[in-house]
Amino acid sequence: MNAPDFPAWSSAQLARVEQALSDWVPVQAPAGLGEAMRYAVLDGGKRLRPLLVLAAAEAADGHDEAALRAACAVELIHAYSLVHDDMPCMDNDVLRRGKPTVHVQFGQAQALLAGDALQALAFELLTPDADTVPPAMQADLCRALAQAAGAHGMAGGQAIDLASVGKPLSEPELRAMHVLKTGALLQGSVRMGAACAGRALPQGARQALDDYGAALGLAFQVVDDILDVTADSTQLGKTAGKDAAADKPTYVSLLGLAPSRALADELCVRAHAALDASGLPRVGHLRALADLVVHRRS
Repeated sequence: MNAPDFPAWSSAQLARVEQALSDWVPVQAPAGLGEAMRYAVLDGGKRLRPLLVLAAAEAADGHDEAALRAACAVELIHAYSLVHDDMPCMDNDVLRRGKPTVHVQFGQAQALLAGDALQALAFELLTPDADTVPPAMQADLCRALAQAAGAHGMAGGQAIDLASVGKPLSEPELRAMHVLKTGALLQGSVRMGAACAGRALPQGARQALDDYGAALGLAFQVVDDILDVTADSTQLGKTAGKDAAADKPTYVSLLGLAPSRALADELCVRAHAALDASGLPRVGHLRALADLVVHRRS
């Protein structure tokens, strides 16, 4: 089923996430660290990963507080990864979310520490002092986030990306890199939403949500590669054309623009098919998010 209420739903969920992030990312931290952390997280970004957590939790009849905490935790991991990726030792970028990158604004050392602190805070959010989230659910969420962010997820993909500059990659090699670098945290967001289930999900439904997350995660990167050559920096809120300038392999450089667009559309169809196969009744918002990823302009 479609989700005609998606704009209202997403607006309400984004407001919840934004308020929670503002409440939970500390203002007071030693030597201005809190200011750098809040600069990295607040007032910017699509918040796609939190929306995926919340939509998957809705589909799974999930625990509401656990889902909100998971949504914020995954956004903190995403924000920390951007802070570190933008630094001179990696992508050396000066623009993110329409404003100077954290290391430009606060210096490299403070940016490094802000990223470290955001990563730690993500796991703190998943393990509240009060017994409001079942301990087993806390453990499942921590494990899912750690796997998505670690050596066999986002960090591993970034390592491959840095090692691939100036090197020709086959499509399977490029796909494998992006499945880790970008796809793992997006798929992990869906997994975390499913982990908030208030009841045991059938194995088929859990696998279908996993398949949806995998298709959407790769689609996001394909579209990112397309936008890098078709949009300008004002639209993107980050430096356009930087992949080509850095001689990084992308779907557009490997396949061409039209085949990359066709691949993104194919992946969207796969994501929808996975939702159809899930047997879950409340997947309209996940369906709308897949469409949003493929048809976005920034």
